[in-house]
Amino acid sequence: MSASIDQLRALSDDDLEEMLARKRAELAKSRSLNRLALYKPYPKQAEFHRLGAAKRERALIAANQVGKTLSAGMEVAIHATGLYPEWWQGHRIDHPSTWWVGGPTAEATRDGAQRMLFGRGGPTAEGSLGTGTLPASTILGHPLARQGVPNAIAMTFVRHVSGGMSTIILKTYDQGQERWQSDTIDGGVWFDEEPPMTIYSEGLTRTNAGGGIILLTFTPLHGISQVVYRFLYEDGEDRAHVNMTIEEAPHYTPERRAQIIASYQPHEVEARTQGKPGLGQGRVFPYARSEISWKPVRLPNHTRWITGLDFGWDHPTAAVELGYDIETDIIYVTKGYRDSKKVPALHAAAIRGQGFKGPVAWPHDGLQHDKGSGERIATLYRKQGMRMLPDMATFPDGSNGLEAGVTEMAERMQTGRWRVAEHLADWWEEYELYHRAPTGVLGTPQIVKIRDDLLSASRYGMMMMRFARKWEPVGSDAYSRSTPKYDSARASNTSWMTA
Repeated sequence: MSASIDQLRALSDDDLEEMLARKRAELAKSRSLNRLALYKPYPKQAEFHRLGAAKRERALIAANQVGKTLSAGMEVAIHATGLYPEWWQGHRIDHPSTWWVGGPTAEATRDGAQRMLFGRGGPTAEGSLGTGTLPASTILGHPLARQGVPNAIAMTFVRHVSGGMSTIILKTYDQGQERWQSDTIDGGVWFDEEPPMTIYSEGLTRTNAGGGIILLTFTPLHGISQVVYRFLYEDGEDRAHVNMTIEEAPHYTPERRAQIIASYQPHEVEARTQGKPGLGQGRVFPYARSEISWKPVRLPNHTRWITGLDFGWDHPTAAVELGYDIETDIIYVTKGYRDSKKVPALHAAAIRGQGFKGPVAWPHDGLQHDKGSGERIATLYRKQGMRMLPDMATFPDGSNGLEAGVTEMAERMQTGRWRVAEHLADWWEEYELYHRAPTGVLGTPQIVKIRDDLLSASRYGMMMMRFARKWEPVGSDAYSRSTPKYDSARASNTSWMTA
């Protein structure tokens, strides 16, 4: 019974302070046992939830300690209980459902996803069970303990608003692929931390028949893995990802944020604070964007031009326009084009339509024969009006090694002789993800040939820069007039440089 006004007035200051402290503790406990009702997501967390209305597979690829596990823990709790907040715009489940929640190991799952869902402590911990995202009133009895791992939970039942009962089962990646088989999941699977692709595929398969969803929350410390590649680069109408950086977590002050960033090793910063795939010390071009970025201005009239072209089908076909200032020895990347699963005629039309200047340098792939026409790929582009150089791209000595080309590009970047237009987002994306990874028995670092199409086109253009041509627009025929004749020109000829 609440105290009357007269009773309150009769209390001493100490008694009054004691009563207020007790009330504050009761309120804090009440709130701790229903964190779900108080959840107000940050903008990026809200976007992650909202995408669920249209996408079955979702990943929140984020910096460390910005709330990625909290957001997925809240979403699982919302679906399992049916307690949808008024602001909810994401996926909805109108019945009790089954959920799998996974982590790398039993210990990692206990300390991560389990702690978020149930609170600190184990399956029978008095006072702490129910202080996670699942309201205490919805947890039916004591959760089933995992054998052999202290304080770890294996399974629990959750009260749904319909009167039914949802099931949450905690699993680990190190259990192996077989332990992720043979069930149908109508709620979904939450992978807390990045799983191996085999485990991810099994989890996805379990949701196919029941229409379940996939939630994935992790910091990309393992570089461009198969799972990362799936979300960042593969086309998928039913798949989406959200990137969340440390700047997008309001619970950090600017001062604390700066301290956190400064505490990491340089090769860790992008992954741990920006949620970008961790390339470690294997980045091919370890230069800050600001060191080679260029705000486009009109280049001098003596500039020589060339277009680099990289062929593709499943992976994109790409083209870049390079301008070479012969007086300063600076190469400027001025235009970029990238698209996939189109025939040469469409690529050629797009490249010409964007006004790419100069002759076209192309790789050895252009000597291969098209399966449909039987003609060489380079010939197909030439027939579409592309001014293809007569031979594939090589250095003046006839070599065409990848490492040699990358080394020359890196030297130019380091010495200020390689500049890239700041608006070429696709080019910068490839640049920031270009890395080496250990391969083979000896684990020798090799350049990972994934999503490097514009960079490859840039390298081909640079290798053939001796054939670059001064641009002389003449009416509507500017494109064809900007390229040289090919009658007797060969790879060793440098006369076009001064034409």
